[in-house]
Amino acid sequence: MASRDGALARARTVFDSNAFRDHLARLVAIPSTSQDPGHEADVQHYLKDAIRPWLDRMGFSVEIHPNPVPGFGPILLAERLEGPNRPTILTYGHGDTVRGLDDQWRAGLTPWQLTVEGDRWYARGAADNKGQHALNLTALETVLTERGGMLGFNLKLVLETSEERGSTGLRAFVAEQADRLAADVLIASDGPRVTPEVPTIATGTRGTYHFDLVVDLRPGGVHSGHWGGLTTDPAIILAHALGTIMDRNGKILVRDWLPANGVPAAVRAVLQGCPVGGGGEAASIDPEWGEPDLTPAEKIYGWNSFIVLAMQSGRTENSVNAVAPNARAHCQIRYTVDADPAAFEPGLRLHLVEQGFSQVRIDNAGIRMPASRTDPAHPWVRWTAASMERSLGKRVQVIPNSSGGLPGDVFVDYLGVPLVWIPHSYNGCKQHGPDEHLLAEPAREGLAAYTGIWWDLGEPGTPGP
Repeated sequence: MASRDGALARARTVFDSNAFRDHLARLVAIPSTSQDPGHEADVQHYLKDAIRPWLDRMGFSVEIHPNPVPGFGPILLAERLEGPNRPTILTYGHGDTVRGLDDQWRAGLTPWQLTVEGDRWYARGAADNKGQHALNLTALETVLTERGGMLGFNLKLVLETSEERGSTGLRAFVAEQADRLAADVLIASDGPRVTPEVPTIATGTRGTYHFDLVVDLRPGGVHSGHWGGLTTDPAIILAHALGTIMDRNGKILVRDWLPANGVPAAVRAVLQGCPVGGGGEAASIDPEWGEPDLTPAEKIYGWNSFIVLAMQSGRTENSVNAVAPNARAHCQIRYTVDADPAAFEPGLRLHLVEQGFSQVRIDNAGIRMPASRTDPAHPWVRWTAASMERSLGKRVQVIPNSSGGLPGDVFVDYLGVPLVWIPHSYNGCKQHGPDEHLLAEPAREGLAAYTGIWWDLGEPGTPGP
């Protein structure tokens, strides 16, 4: 007789037999990067030849649509409908990756071949996002097998291929397909757990806001011997301007950038006791860095951060004896829904003028990915956490939003669905750099957790619309 325990046992067997690992190896072997030109055919190949046949076997109707924005990757839409009176779930993933950075991976590793070293599975896309949506689809296949080809609910899938380029075109696509994509909830996977060993649910994501700071003083460089000490150095001006934006300990000094009322009580409550870390050698948590009097969890899940992503004056790879003509810094704000991004540029402009840096220009300012959040106490969040805890036998940490960015806002704006993100990775996975990897144990837990969720969705007791 089909049972929940039987489905979980099947899922663990699939993982422990290396069947899932071997399937993932075939997926990551497709170099479907959206960031490097010349891989358009690989992106198409991933959807058409790797994902579509898999979904066909599971009884989905599958369509691959051109991106509404020319020059960006296609979007797959799949449906498996069992009845109008059953719960309807929307899930999401992305089949594109960041650029391979082939020459930067350490000896013995290559981005487009899965390499196993202990509990680490190295490959581009292993964590972001092929490994994550492959785990979820494998869990679905397991439940279908256990239930004899039925789920007991309706499922819709959006798999895009331009997420690593800001999900360009996704908003227009979801707007066009809003009636078809109507659902009770979005349950999907991307991003990291709070620590590798703690199963996590995120109910939204921080947004990303980018801008350039520019000091442009003259048409070209001038001789450093003849002019050094006489003419203004734009790099020094820019460095001092940056120093007024954030202090030496990482506290943001442009207070218009921050949540007006501090960390909301509901956010502070859900983050009480929340662990953060497990990044391994990727980075360290520096206790004195960032906003004072906040816990590490509040700093990255309940607050905003400012980062200088790149800075240049002159040419460091081929410097000359000259005072440079200009300096530029490309900057980012990661922000929660509690801050108003419309205030970011005018607030910075006023701040720079007040600090005596009116010559610093702000260029290319704008949102790359808006912030989103569902109430962490939403019934679908509670239901999902209970399902996961039943499957895993351990506590699930709910966070109000993940630290990174995802296009959850698109689904909230056009579909009005609550967001339940269940990450299967961790913050040391190096997902946007060389040596990206997936950890085996969180992946195994993720497969079991999702198998339980898919099973429970076909049983009575799911939340209402």
